[in-house]
Amino acid sequence: MGYKNNQTGYLDGLLSSRAVIKKNNYALIPHDGLVNNVIPGFENCDCSILGSKQLGANFVDYIITMHKDGKNQRGFGGEGVETIVYVIDGVLNVNDGTETHKLTKGGYAYLPASTLMYLENGQDADTEIFLYKKRYQPLEGYEAHKVVGNVNDMEPIEYEGMKDVLLWDFLPKDLGFDMNFHILSFEPGASHGYIETHYQEHGAYLLSGQGMYNLDNEWMPVEKGDYIFMSSYVQQAAYAVGRDEPLMYVYSKDCNRDPEI
Repeated sequence: MGYKNNQTGYLDGLLSSRAVIKKNNYALIPHDGLVNNVIPGFENCDCSILGSKQLGANFVDYIITMHKDGKNQRGFGGEGVETIVYVIDGVLNVNDGTETHKLTKGGYAYLPASTLMYLENGQDADTEIFLYKKRYQPLEGYEAHKVVGNVNDMEPIEYEGMKDVLLWDFLPKDLGFDMNFHILSFEPGASHGYIETHYQEHGAYLLSGQGMYNLDNEWMPVEKGDYIFMSSYVQQAAYAVGRDEPLMYVYSKDCNRDPEI
C-alpha cells in the first residue's frame, strides 16, 4: 500500500489501488484514483467522470468540487437529456432558465429532459456535488417534471422492513419518471436481506462509512468516497462494518419502463 507524502505529489511506497474495472459488468473506483477532466461549461471546478457508456452504463455520473466562483453557465444537459444534482457538502445555486433554487447539504434538483441545468457555487468555500445525466425514455401519456428537495426534510423508509437499513426516495413514483435517485443507509452490522439480481443498473457514490460489497459474487471492501457501477443482472449486496457511522450511499436506478426488444 502506498501513502501520500505531504511534501510532494509522490507516494511513499509502492503504487497500488483498490480499483476493480469489469467493463459492461461492474466497477469499483476509489476516490484517491480519480483524475480531473476538462468539461466544457465548468469553470473553477475539479470534475471527475465516473460512470459512462465507455464503462457500460446508460448514464453518466460525475463527482465535482466547485471552488470559489465555480459554475456552469453554459448549461448542463441537452436535447432529450434529463439531469439531477445532489449536494454532498456546501451550498449550490441551481437554475432551470426561469427560477433559481438554493440547495444546501442533502439538497437535490431534478430537471426533466431538454431543460438545461445552470450551476453556481453559493459560497466562497468549496461545494461538492454528485451529478447525473441520462437520455430520457418517453412514455405516451406521461411526462416528468422538475423536483427540488432535501433529504433532511424527508422521513426515511425502512428498507424491506429492516429497521437498521433506511431508504430515501428523491423522486415521485410516477410513470412520467424513467429513473429515481435514492440514499440507502446501513447501520454498522446491517446488510441487505439477500443478494440481489435485477434488470436495473446503478451508479452509486459512498457518502459515509465502511463495509463490504458483493459485486458479481465477489466481496470487496468499500468506504466513503468510493464509486460503484453495477450493470444489469450483476449480483449485488452490502453490509456495514465499523462502529462510528453508517455505510451510506446515493445512487441512481432506472425504473418504470418495459425492456425494449
